Amino acid sequence: MKLALEHRWDLTPAEARALQSELRGRVRRHGPRRAPRRVAGVDVGFASGGAETCAAVAVLSFPDLTVLQTATARVPTRFPYVPGLLSFREIPAILAALEAIEPLPDLLLCDGHGIAHPRRFGIACHLGVLLDRPCIGVAKSRLVGEHGPVPARRGEWTPLMHEGETVGAVLRSRAGVKPVYVSPGHRISLETAVARVMGCVTRYRLPETTRVADRLASARG
Repeated sequence: MKLALEHRWDLTPAEARALQSELRGRVRRHGPRRAPRRVAGVDVGFASGGAETCAAVAVLSFPDLTVLQTATARVPTRFPYVPGLLSFREIPAILAALEAIEPLPDLLLCDGHGIAHPRRFGIACHLGVLLDRPCIGVAKSRLVGEHGPVPARRGEWTPLMHEGETVGAVLRSRAGVKPVYVSPGHRISLETAVARVMGCVTRYRLPETTRVADRLASARG
């Protein structure tokens, strides 16, 4: 697997924040509208009291969501837990798992945020820029921003706003349950990101990509 961009990982938190601010200029908030054929879910867990990072990648066909390929990897945890800098803790293991995936998927869904981030550079942006692939953040909780009421009907959403900018969508993926927080990572618009997430949702709150990857990461941990 050849990365579109490489950088050091042995950074201090201050250096990591500076790198986020530098790399966010590479994020593209628009991309192809054509439907992907292979979508991947990415999830990360930790083992040995946090000393090891366990990443899982699950590649599914789209739109029928058949599991095509899975991969896991376990690497030493090199970066501390710092809110807003989780990509520096998690991505080395994700990249190790992606080494076994061929070809790379057309679209990746991360368990985390994209531009809905204090520096507009969450894990979905970071991974997307490194791979130069469309990437979406799908999170269970909010990191930044405010929003109004979310309509009750499945598939409806309301904008997530931060500092006067729309940074994501608060999406009712399933009627009667808490919404999820969707934000573009790289090479995708917000509207297309919402459509792709809903295309990966069946009868559960989280997309199937995330559910399969989460099971793999939990088993690996």
